[in-house]
Amino acid sequence: MTAEQQLELLTAGTEDVLPEGAFLERLRIAERERRPLRVKQGFDPTAPDIHLGHSVGLRKLRQFQDLGHQVVLIVGDYTGMVGDPSGRNKARPQLTADVVEANARTYLAQFFKVLEERPAPPRLPVEVHRNGDWFSKMSFMDVLRLAGQYTVARMLERDDFAQRYAAKQPISIHELMYPLMQGYDSVAIRADVELGATEQKFTLLVGRALQELHGQTPQIAMTLPVLPGTDGVQRMGKSLGNYIGVTDAPADMFGKVMSLPDAVMPLYWRLVTDATPPEVAEIERALGSGTAHPMEIKKRLGRRITGLYHGEAAAEQAQRDFETQFSKRGVPDNVGEFYRTAVDSVAKNPDKPLVIDYLVASGICDSKSSARRLVEQGGVDVDQVRVDSPLFEVDPGSDHLFRGGRKLLRYRSLAK
Repeated sequence: MTAEQQLELLTAGTEDVLPEGAFLERLRIAERERRPLRVKQGFDPTAPDIHLGHSVGLRKLRQFQDLGHQVVLIVGDYTGMVGDPSGRNKARPQLTADVVEANARTYLAQFFKVLEERPAPPRLPVEVHRNGDWFSKMSFMDVLRLAGQYTVARMLERDDFAQRYAAKQPISIHELMYPLMQGYDSVAIRADVELGATEQKFTLLVGRALQELHGQTPQIAMTLPVLPGTDGVQRMGKSLGNYIGVTDAPADMFGKVMSLPDAVMPLYWRLVTDATPPEVAEIERALGSGTAHPMEIKKRLGRRITGLYHGEAAAEQAQRDFETQFSKRGVPDNVGEFYRTAVDSVAKNPDKPLVIDYLVASGICDSKSSARRLVEQGGVDVDQVRVDSPLFEVDPGSDHLFRGGRKLLRYRSLAK
C-alpha cells in the first residue's frame, strides 16, 4: 500500500493530525527507507477493565499494525499514580502502586482482544513498556531537569488548567508534571506517531516539544474522537454506568448495543467496528434515506461488535436471545427474582413505592439517580408497558415483571 493510500486509511475517523501535511511526508520516508513507524499510545490503568471507549485507539493502532508499523503500548504505572487531569475541573484521586499494578495486569490481558500480540510476519509484535521502567530510575535532579524544559505559562495554556486558574481553584504541582511525564514517554521510546483522545492534544504536543529538545524528530500528534456511552451523551465510563466492556458476556454486550440511541450508531460503526469507510457511508445513507429500519441497522451493529470479541456463533446466539426476550416480548423461564423486603428497605413510602425504588431494590440500577435517568430515557417497562415517569407508583401487593435496559427481573410481593 502506498504512502498516500495509508494516509487515507489511517486518518479516517481522526479529529486532528498535527502538524498538517507532516504525516504524509513521514509515511513517504518510512516507505522509502523501508522502516516502520513507531506508533505509541499510553493507557493509565486507573480501573480494572477496559471498554469500547478504550478500543477506539486500539482499533486505530491495529490498522497501523496491519500495515506493518511498530505499535508501542505504554502502560502508565507511574503516570497512573499521578492521574491525568485533562478534561476535569479538579484533580483525579491518586491511586496506590498496588491498585495500579493489579489494574495493569488486567489491561495487558485485554489489549490483545483488539491487537495481535505476536502476529505472523511481516506484521510486527506489539512492544509493551511501563513508564516506571524509566521514571523509577530518575534521580530528583533528573526530575528537576525535566521540569526545567517547560514553562508554567505554557502549561497554563491548557484549557482545564486555565479554567481552574481563572476560577481560583487549586492546581497541585504534581498535576503539572503529568503532561511532562507523558511527553517524556515519547522521548524514551522515540515515537514517530502518538495517538490520544481529543482532550489529550496538549500532552501529545508536549511530547513533540520534549523530543525536539532531546534531538529527536518530533512525533505526529493524532487525536481521536471521544466515544459517547450507552446514554448517547456523556463519554463512556464505568463510573457513569454507560459503558460496554470488552469482557462483557455476549448477551450483555449485544443488549447494551441495542440500548444505544439511534443517533450515535454511525459513530459506533466508524470507531469501534471493522467496517470500511464505504460500508459506513452506505449505512449512513440507508439511515438518512429511511431505506433501512434503524432497529435492523442496530442489530447488525450489535452482532458485529459482539462477534469481534466473542466470535460469530456467540454473536448469533446473543441476537436470537435478544429477539426472544425483547423484540418478541418473550419471557424466559429462568428470570431472576427479587422480593418485597428489598423494596421496603429502599422506598421512602413502602406502601406506595415508586418505580425507581424497584429498580434499585432489584439491582437493575445502582442508585435512584441512575434509575431516574433510565426511566427518562425510555428504558424501563413494567409488565411489558413502557414507564415514562420516575414517580410512577407500582402496587407492592402484586407480582410484576420489570425490564430495565437489558435486564429482566420479576418482583415477588412475598416478604423474603
